[in-house]
Amino acid sequence: MKILIIIPTYNESDNIRAIAGEIFDVYGGLDILVVDDNSPDGTGGIVRDMQLEDTRVHLLERSGKLGLGTAYCAGFLWAIERGYDVVFEMDADFSHDPKEIPNFLRAIESADVVIGSRYSTGVNVVNWPMQRLLLSWFANLYTRLITRMPIYDATGGFKCFRTDILRGVDLTKIRSNGYAFQIEMNFKLWKRGARMLEIPIIFVDRRSGVSKMSKNIIWEAAWLVWKLRLLSIFGA
Repeated sequence: MKILIIIPTYNESDNIRAIAGEIFDVYGGLDILVVDDNSPDGTGGIVRDMQLEDTRVHLLERSGKLGLGTAYCAGFLWAIERGYDVVFEMDADFSHDPKEIPNFLRAIESADVVIGSRYSTGVNVVNWPMQRLLLSWFANLYTRLITRMPIYDATGGFKCFRTDILRGVDLTKIRSNGYAFQIEMNFKLWKRGARMLEIPIIFVDRRSGVSKMSKNIIWEAAWLVWKLRLLSIFGA
């Protein structure tokens, strides 16, 4: 399989070189695409230097902070155009453990989408404040109840897709971000009959840098689940 890991970045200069190194140490036979939103801290420049050292590193630079969802969609389109078979979503901040990559690749052999789940076998989150943990857990329960998706962690961002299933989604029309983007992608693929599989992971809060979470991201996700359910009911 031709494999690509997509890492969206905004001010991840402290992490990007290290996370790429750990990914390649775990599984060398893949490529990394960094989608950088013109990070003021020079993340893009670091990735350009990395490209000179390793042809497996690629960079897609955007004009500004355009959001997580559109960054991943741009990465998906980039992967499809270049003939990749499998693409990953992965954070730059080490909250997603590169050692899990082989487990995802084994799982994708019998699935279209593999979700690294924090909640399929209990609660597997380390170093989160209780308030944020409860928010995340209840958000996923809320999503499952409203949308009827049989997924325990619909908001998780460590995922693996076959590009064949992504081709059936109009990626240019997706505008949601953060939690909402993950929910929307899962819902669209589930409604298309994608074979979806959750595998347990341990999620560890970021080593360095600043979380991108905001109240706007939370409210966007809260409203989106009702929108998806209503569109589904009316066949849109």
